[in-house]
Amino acid sequence: MRTQVAAFIILTALGVSPAPKAQAPAADDDVDRYVLAEMKRQQIPGLSLAVVKDGKLEKARGYGLANVEHEVAATERTIYQSGSVGKQFTAAGVLLLAEDGKLSLEDRITKYFPNAPPAWGEITIRHLLTHTSGVRNYTDGALDMRRDYKDDDLVALAVKPPLDFAPGTRFSYSNTGYVLLGIIITKVSGRFYGDFLAERIFTPLGMTTARVINEADIIRNRAAGYQLVKGVLKNQDWVSPSLNTTADGSLYLTVLDMVKWEAALAGSSFLSAASRRAWWTPATLTGSGTVPYGMGWYLEYERGHRSIAHGGSWQGFKTEIRRYPDDGLTVIVMMNLAQARQGAIASGIAGLYNPALTPPHLMNEATGDPATEALIRRVIAAFIAEDASLLTPAFASVLTADERKQTAAMLKATQRSIFVGCDSMAAHNVERYGAVVDRFCYVKMPLVSGGRALTFWITKDDKVAGFTLYAY
Repeated sequence: MRTQVAAFIILTALGVSPAPKAQAPAADDDVDRYVLAEMKRQQIPGLSLAVVKDGKLEKARGYGLANVEHEVAATERTIYQSGSVGKQFTAAGVLLLAEDGKLSLEDRITKYFPNAPPAWGEITIRHLLTHTSGVRNYTDGALDMRRDYKDDDLVALAVKPPLDFAPGTRFSYSNTGYVLLGIIITKVSGRFYGDFLAERIFTPLGMTTARVINEADIIRNRAAGYQLVKGVLKNQDWVSPSLNTTADGSLYLTVLDMVKWEAALAGSSFLSAASRRAWWTPATLTGSGTVPYGMGWYLEYERGHRSIAHGGSWQGFKTEIRRYPDDGLTVIVMMNLAQARQGAIASGIAGLYNPALTPPHLMNEATGDPATEALIRRVIAAFIAEDASLLTPAFASVLTADERKQTAAMLKATQRSIFVGCDSMAAHNVERYGAVVDRFCYVKMPLVSGGRALTFWITKDDKVAGFTLYAY
C-alpha cells in the first residue's frame, strides 16, 4: 500500500528557527534550478521542500501547483499524503507505549491476535517493526481498494496466506505488518491509533496540520494527487475511506510539520535513549547478520555518510525525509505525482548543500580504476546469469529465486551501465548479512525516462554483500 522509492532489495529539542536562515543566493538558485528542472523532466505538478542545516531552517518553499484544476500554487504549507513516511510515526507510537510499560517489543503478537494461526506464534512486535515477520504484504493484490474494511477484516486478510518465511530469518517490506501495529496501538491505548499519535506526538511537537487522512473534511491547503497515464496527467485513483486510515502510512503532513519532527529527532527529549537506539539499529536476521532497516527507517550510508531515511508513495503522492546526522543536514520533499522519483530528488538536493553527498546518478563516469570497473562488470554479468558465485554466502541465502530473476531481468533491460566510482567504508565498520563491507561501488544505468542507480556493497575479498537500487 505505502511503498518507498529508495528501494531496499534483497534481490533497500524543539528549537528549529522559525524563519529561513539567509544563505548565498547562488546556492539557493542552484537548488531552485535543480528542482524546477527535475519537475519538468518528470512532469511533477507540485513540490514542496524544506532543508534543515545544523538545526536551522535553511530553505522552505513550494514549486508548481498543489491543484492543477484550480491553479493553486504549492507552498511550504501545502498538505500532502505521507505514504510510508508515516511508518516512522507508527513505530514511535509503539516505542512510546513500550516506555509506558503497556507492551514489550518482544511480545508475541498472538497476545493481541489470539485467533492467529500457530505459525504466527513466534512473531514479535519487533519483527513487525523491522519487516522481518514473514507476514505477507497484502497490497500484492489481496485488497479491494474500493471496499471499506474494519480492523477485524484486515486481520482476517493478514492471517489467511501462509508466512513468506520463518520470523526473523529474512527482510521483506510488509505494509500489512504496520497495519497490524496500528491495530495493536488501538488495542493497547484504548483509542484509535491516529488519536494516540495526535495526543503523544503531533500536538506536543507543534505539528499543527499533521493528522490521519480524511477526504470528507474541509482541510485548508490540501494538495490534489495525480498520476501519469500514457503520459497524460490524471487524478489519483479513489480509495475507500477505511483504507486511508491505516497505520502503514495514512497521514496528512506538510514540510513544516516535518521540520518540527526533525527538531524532535535531533534533540533528546522525545523518546528515551534506549528507544532511539532500537529505532535506529539495523535489524538482525537469524544466522545472516544485519539488514539496513531499523523501525520505520532505512539505515544506510550514502557516499560513505550515514543516513537515516524513508520515502512514501500513496494515491498520487510521493514523500521523502533524508537525515544525514553526521553532516547536520536533513532534506524533506513532498510532491503530488505517483511516478515522481522523490528519493533521487532529495539526495540531489543534499549534494547541492554538501558536494561530498552527490548521489551516484549525478556522478561522472569514473576513470583510472579499471580493476574495480572490471569487477563490477563481472558482478553485473553474474546477476544477469543468476550466478551466485560472487555473492557472500549469507546474501546468496536470503535471495529468493524470484528476486534473482527480477534482478536479472532489470539488468538485462538496461542497455548501458556506467561505473561512477567507489567510496571506502573501511573506517565505518559496516556489516551487511554478517560480512564486513570494504567499499560501496556505484553504477548508473541511464534510460530514456531517467534511469536506475545501483550501489554494490563489496567486501575486502571482492564479494557482494548486498546492494541498493533507486530510480532517478
